[in-house]
Amino acid sequence: MQLAAPQLASASAAQCATPWNSSAVYTGGAGVSYNGHNWKAKWWTQNQAPGQDMVWADQGACGGTQEPPQTGDFVVGQTQFEQMFPSRNSFYTYSGLTTAAKAYPAFAGTGSDTVKKQEAAAFLANVNHETGGLVYIVEQNTGNYPHYCDRSQPYGCPAGQAAYYGRGPIQLSWNFNYKAAGDALGIDLLNNPYLVERDAAVAWKTALWYWMTQDGPGTMTPHEAMVNGRGFGETIRSINGGLECNGGNPGQVESRVNAYKKFTQLLNVPPGDNLYC
Repeated sequence: MQLAAPQLASASAAQCATPWNSSAVYTGGAGVSYNGHNWKAKWWTQNQAPGQDMVWADQGACGGTQEPPQTGDFVVGQTQFEQMFPSRNSFYTYSGLTTAAKAYPAFAGTGSDTVKKQEAAAFLANVNHETGGLVYIVEQNTGNYPHYCDRSQPYGCPAGQAAYYGRGPIQLSWNFNYKAAGDALGIDLLNNPYLVERDAAVAWKTALWYWMTQDGPGTMTPHEAMVNGRGFGETIRSINGGLECNGGNPGQVESRVNAYKKFTQLLNVPPGDNLYC
């Protein structure tokens, strides 16, 4: 079946859904827009444009012709992102994530397509665990807030002793981490840590800064773990291994692993080996 020609939407046409993405994987029931129509996936589909009626059902004209996005975008499409985080806080925008990813082009951009998607899934699975499914922007235990100021640092805590609590997708905390992340990103987070809870792109950038550059309690960055075949378990070690790995908290590890398996399945790639730490 050939694609329908673009049509002008009438004044009463439905609002257009998220544009179809050629790199995305859609499950049955997913909705997209394409060539001025909304479409619904009948079942699992990848790289099959709406208009192929064995896969997509035409839902009628929508308000404005939309072109499919260019290939080469982030390996997780917006529809997939929304399926991963159905209850997410509106602060955590997909555009914030993709904007932040441009600051670290090696993130989900290294190796084969499978490795790229595995890394994206690993990052988002850890983020899912840290934020309760992208629900929490700031650390919920306010009693911890005054403890994240290391006054032995020469720059101190200019924003206040209780200003460096956990924020963002990987819950950035401590004055020295805000200083290091801000220096790397060219943003003064030491004096204005509140940017991490007010600007979605900044929040995502701090998470990617940690993912791409910090070993934490591990021996390598989470990025290195995924692109060098060390597996998802090693990313857990680099983020919170001191408390969770080697039997420290198997329930927390299992939570991360379950999210990773779910996300890799959604991206249609295997999870690989070494899932636990």
